[in-house]
Amino acid sequence: MNKFESRQSEPKIDNNGGWIIHVYDKSRRLLFVLEPSHAWLFLLGCGVGLLLSVVWVNVAGHGPSPESPPVKESPPLQVD
Repeated sequence: MNKFESRQSEPKIDNNGGWIIHVYDKSRRLLFVLEPSHAWLFLLGCGVGLLLSVVWVNVAGHGPSPESPPVKESPPLQVD
């Protein structure tokens, strides 16, 4: 091999980067990518939603009772 001939080096794969998911369609176009940060944000959103729903149920349960006020008698009809 000549010293001027260059050989393309293969890309190094980093296996310590966690996980990542690439989703492609039938024509091999990239649709979206899922990374660990997306999963953490999804779980954080689920936790916040659960917390808000629990607080909402507790606040709604201690509100004023839905009893209607007592009905007053209507005044007698006045005929001219």
